[in-house]
Amino acid sequence: MTPYVSLAPFYDELTGDVPYRRFADFYQSLFTGYGVTPRLVLDLACGTGTLTLELARRGYELIGVDASADMLSVAQEKTLEAAPAVPPIFLQQTMEELDLFGTVDAAVCSLDGINYVPDQALDRVFDRLRLFVAPGGVFIFDVNTPSRLESLDGQVFLDERDDVYCVWRGELAEDRSCLRYGMDVFSLRPDGAWDREGEEHVEYIHTASRLTRCLESHGFGDVRIFGELRQEPPEDDEQRIFIAARRMA
Repeated sequence: MTPYVSLAPFYDELTGDVPYRRFADFYQSLFTGYGVTPRLVLDLACGTGTLTLELARRGYELIGVDASADMLSVAQEKTLEAAPAVPPIFLQQTMEELDLFGTVDAAVCSLDGINYVPDQALDRVFDRLRLFVAPGGVFIFDVNTPSRLESLDGQVFLDERDDVYCVWRGELAEDRSCLRYGMDVFSLRPDGAWDREGEEHVEYIHTASRLTRCLESHGFGDVRIFGELRQEPPEDDEQRIFIAARRMA
């Protein structure tokens, strides 16, 4: 049950409340805070490309990378409809196998993409980013906090629209290293019947200290940690934190 296959056609419909403009505003404020003016930006785990297009509208050149061909297919269709001045380039790659044509000035990874990376693969991902973020460039990402993922253990959620509804249940691993959640997607067919498809997602628990150490061991420094979409330190009960770092020379 590969993630982001059956969910891909309905992802935007089911996540209409995600504040992509606020994400883009926040990233731009961090670019300014680090004193960088990116031209080429990598959107890692870009999904259906909504944030990719938002950044493209603001004048950046974008490369969107995602492991899911189905999500990228939606992203490409949206790009053709939006027709930005400089269309993003989309590549199907896992984060561990990131391989670009050259370096980028900045990289972002939104909506807990890094939580999908197992702990043992973090070094590989950050090492690839070290290769492709230019010295002086910045990398910005967010993660669900350990307390957030732990709180989802045993919780059941339902998201319903006229033509689709999605139900999922979280289950914390015995060693508390990750949260697994099985997802069922029910979609309405033209004949009035319903299709049911399932997929499994796994989000790994990463602490801010572990992520900071990993960044620093792979050529990143000036690591800064923020609360959700604000340039302030995270609170004790923060559900999502943002981490930014500079690629050192």
